[in-house]
Amino acid sequence: MPKETFSFKAIAVGAYGPSLLYGVATGAILPVIALTARDLGADLATAALIITLTGIGSLVTNVPATLVATRFGDRKSLIGAALWGAAAMFLALSAPNLAVFGAAIFMVGMSDAVFGLARQSYLTEAVPILFRARALSTLGGMTRIGVFIGPFAAALAMSVLGLDGAYWVGGVAAIGAAILSFAVPVPEASQRRASRASGPAAGTAPLPSAPTVRSTLRSHSRIFLTVGIGVLLIAAVRATRQAVLPLWAQSIGLDAATTALIYGLSGAIDMLVFYPAGRVMDLKGRRWVAVPCLLIMGTALTVLPFTSSVTGLLLAALLIGFGNGIGSGIVMTLGADFSPSPGRPQFLGVWRLLSDIGTMSGPGLLAVMTAAVSLSVGIWAAAFLGFLGAFVLWFWIPRAAPPAAEASRVR
Repeated sequence: MPKETFSFKAIAVGAYGPSLLYGVATGAILPVIALTARDLGADLATAALIITLTGIGSLVTNVPATLVATRFGDRKSLIGAALWGAAAMFLALSAPNLAVFGAAIFMVGMSDAVFGLARQSYLTEAVPILFRARALSTLGGMTRIGVFIGPFAAALAMSVLGLDGAYWVGGVAAIGAAILSFAVPVPEASQRRASRASGPAAGTAPLPSAPTVRSTLRSHSRIFLTVGIGVLLIAAVRATRQAVLPLWAQSIGLDAATTALIYGLSGAIDMLVFYPAGRVMDLKGRRWVAVPCLLIMGTALTVLPFTSSVTGLLLAALLIGFGNGIGSGIVMTLGADFSPSPGRPQFLGVWRLLSDIGTMSGPGLLAVMTAAVSLSVGIWAAAFLGFLGAFVLWFWIPRAAPPAAEASRVR
């Protein structure tokens, strides 16, 4: 059997550099959005609503983002999305009132949707299938590293510029992501999409029409209603885990500094395991990571309400971080595996929509169950979603590894 070779060095700058910097940009502003909203006169409830505008902006832009990627191709979409994000951060920096600031945060969410779709579509087309999981896991890892670095860079800038420093870091990093995106090569499939969207040249035969979101929903409804539900559940558990750690820490009387340290250590574990997990997915199959990812997070969330000390909470947080970390890139990898060509942007737009619905609904379920019963029950509800997602993905993800994966090698 012939060995397929691939060098990640050939795509490293164009594929991962923009994602790292874009992660820095978003990571820099996320901790200060509520503080800026409060400075502009928002009460606590309104400040919380302003924070959700990034998720809402991404949610409503996922499907329109497919039109952008189809019309302009992946590289131009990456550049445009990064510049749009930079404009949003500079608008937030100079916002005279809460309405303008809210619009800027919504724009950040719009940028996230287009940038995320374009980078996933690009790597799906640029990387051979035998290396796909490693490529997309590394992409997820780079983004997480950027989000981890962002608050520290923002803190340094804020020591000089106040809250404005965070938005300066975000805007400059987003511009840097746009500049590095010029290094993204244009895959042949992306060129065909742009050509099809702009119409045939004079004197040439008409190109076949591109699939629409509606036709993609119809032709791939079984995938969306099976594996897609599993992806929605992954996103719900991931989003919930970010809320439960600080909430439970507060409930057992830990101070803010200890809570931040535990949260940071959980994030550090999260960032350490993305490449080995991607390699397992490439060599053994996607189920070997998708199912354990949810089982581990579900187990950690189950035991979390039984912890009452720093040590117990830390161990649960580290287990949550490990479970989430091995799942780095799993949503993108599954989307890439099932996405058709032509029609990849349309499929991935719907795929990201399912993920964003999960991201919004997970914390919502936590809030409802906490208000109705208790925080412990809310956490256990999230754990149940993890176990349910593990079953769904175990049942519906193909058992086999990518063909001839054992014969592949990376230079």
